[in-house]
Amino acid sequence: MPLEHSPADAGASTAPAVETVHETPFYIPAREVSAGPTRTLKQGDSFAVLDAQGDMGAISGAPDGLFHGDTRYLSRLEFSLNGVHPLLLGSSVRDDNSVLTVDLTNPDLYFEKRIVLAKDAVHIVRTIFLTERGARQRYGVKNYSDQAVDLKLSFGFDSDFADLFEVRGMRRDRRGTSSAEVVSSGQVVFGYTGLDGLTRTTSIAFEPAPGVLSRHSAVFSLRLAPGERVSLFVTVACDDRDLAPARAFFVALRSCARGLRARADQGAAIETSNQLFNEVLSRSRADLAMLVTETEHGPYPYAGIPWYSTSFGRDGIITAMQMLWCDPSLAHGVLRRLAACQARETSAEADAEPGKILHEMRAGEMAILGEVPFRLYYGSVDATPLFVMLAGMYVQRTGDLDTIRELWPHIEAALAWIDGTADQDGDGFLKYARAHEKGLANQGWKDSFDSVFHADGRLAEGAIALAEVQGYVFAARHMAAHCAHLLGDDARADALAAQAGKLAEHFENSYWCEELGTYAIALDGDKKACRVATSNAGHLLFTGLAEPERARRVAAGLMSAEFFAGWGIRTVAEGAARHNPMSYHNGSVWPHDNALIALGLARYGEHDAVERVFTALFDAAVYMDLRRLPELFCGFKRQRGRGPTLYPVACSPQAWAAATPFALLQASLGIEFEPGNHEIRLRNPHLPAFLDDVTIRGLRLGPARVDLAIQRVGREIAVRVIHNEGRIQVGTVYG
Repeated sequence: MPLEHSPADAGASTAPAVETVHETPFYIPAREVSAGPTRTLKQGDSFAVLDAQGDMGAISGAPDGLFHGDTRYLSRLEFSLNGVHPLLLGSSVRDDNSVLTVDLTNPDLYFEKRIVLAKDAVHIVRTIFLTERGARQRYGVKNYSDQAVDLKLSFGFDSDFADLFEVRGMRRDRRGTSSAEVVSSGQVVFGYTGLDGLTRTTSIAFEPAPGVLSRHSAVFSLRLAPGERVSLFVTVACDDRDLAPARAFFVALRSCARGLRARADQGAAIETSNQLFNEVLSRSRADLAMLVTETEHGPYPYAGIPWYSTSFGRDGIITAMQMLWCDPSLAHGVLRRLAACQARETSAEADAEPGKILHEMRAGEMAILGEVPFRLYYGSVDATPLFVMLAGMYVQRTGDLDTIRELWPHIEAALAWIDGTADQDGDGFLKYARAHEKGLANQGWKDSFDSVFHADGRLAEGAIALAEVQGYVFAARHMAAHCAHLLGDDARADALAAQAGKLAEHFENSYWCEELGTYAIALDGDKKACRVATSNAGHLLFTGLAEPERARRVAAGLMSAEFFAGWGIRTVAEGAARHNPMSYHNGSVWPHDNALIALGLARYGEHDAVERVFTALFDAAVYMDLRRLPELFCGFKRQRGRGPTLYPVACSPQAWAAATPFALLQASLGIEFEPGNHEIRLRNPHLPAFLDDVTIRGLRLGPARVDLAIQRVGREIAVRVIHNEGRIQVGTVYG
């Protein structure tokens, strides 16, 4: 979250206006200039951030390392060859995200000013993958020279057991006690007993045993004949001293790859005529497979790496919405997990009230001690209506009434919170105000401290009613009405539909800004509209709350030069008081934001705008490392011959960014489902100019499945059924 600013004294004239800058509690600082792209791996509740050479901790203060349960178990693992860093030949994460492979070689090595080993004589392949509670590495070393070589392979390592929030920049007055011990000729164990009373350990084992091993380094002295090859193995385990032997390396690697492949194979397979877009889809699907963690309630997409590798309510719900058309199993897992974690009592520290849906959960020392409020934290105003929305969307997609019956008490509890505690003054709008000073000041998806403001730049104060949140409530009531009707409670369905209609009328009168041609971002605590043009209004199109004529004006504004940067729609229009293309929420471009807007544009028939947004995000992805859309990027205007400007501390991968290409494809094709009639419809289908055809295989509706070939012929779309198991009806609808 960004820095807090205090406005300069408007009357001061003896010095330039300067804002006093204070760190907000959960701000993520950008302190270091990156030495290059990082590589990320994840397995279950463990993830690793490494540099291109596969090292951790090579740059002081960098947020890399091996993490488990919101704790950094390994802060340094640095490899050197004869006392120097080897030369990097190549570094790549496999397409399925299972393994990082790094190719290294020796530089020219000198002794007493003469070369004793010419460069490129030795090839080292570094293979790294994660397990559920640790990491494994193999070093394959081969001598390609025509003479024997003497090599010294050195490893430096350490563990700081830093809480993730410490790594993010928070300072602590006290910490627990640490230890490091060489327990055998090939193993070192680091220990940390935290202030929470828990002991965490990191075990590092080398096989074969190194010639020299200390608490922070290991050294292998090798003599390799011409053409000779050797392998070294390094195993790192979190809270486990019983380490698997080296011979299990390849078995574990195959198991890791199989698990990721099985998750990626969930849902429909998509292939298009554009190879670059196929690569974008492939990376997105692999990223989602990596981010999804199997919980006791089903699959859940963790929000992103490195800062958000845990269950977030809002992120999980929106990711599930984006993927619902092609993989409804994700929504099933998200709904069941969030229902199980739904708040049942009031807690100011956790911002919890009965019926609220989880915002974030953490397992680190600082969360356990209450130094941060996120052990189970409910400071989100939108997760609760979004949960109800997703439940209704899920049953519309699948017809799974058994799950809706299971969820119905949780849906009713969420609706009770929306109607009661969240609207204490009874004006009909859902509002937020943090219950505790440690909580988040802003609790919508734009949760920076400065993301809700008036036209003159003043920050909104009091209980804030965000525009898009009212849209979520409107859609949630309609979706809950649909569920109630399916469950046979027509009276409840009628009451919910009537509530939605009343909200729509009240909303139009309170939020519309005629001079802006769009809706205010929010009402502040005094019911004053924050008359600022923002992307929040695009979410109203997604939910269907906007009146049709006004929706057209909103769409036109979002596609204007003030909003549309060429790479996507900015969060705040140019010319607004706090617009800044380099900010987190006030002028940047967020892929998931654009995806929801595109779905809304399609809902109101703005197909040319959908194509522009789709094309812009595709073009941006082509420029990104690994064809991976990040959490966000800067909102500078697109320049010929240049790619988008990156945001320095954006998470990459990020779940709802990875799901964006799938949502954009749905927005273009207008895919709808009617489980009761065994029907799949394409409503007003279009394809952008960069796609001539799309093939979708294994698109399921209940136990049936269908394969579709969709082709663009000029401005027209032809749909052909390739294969049909279960007699699904497929049709196109126009108008």
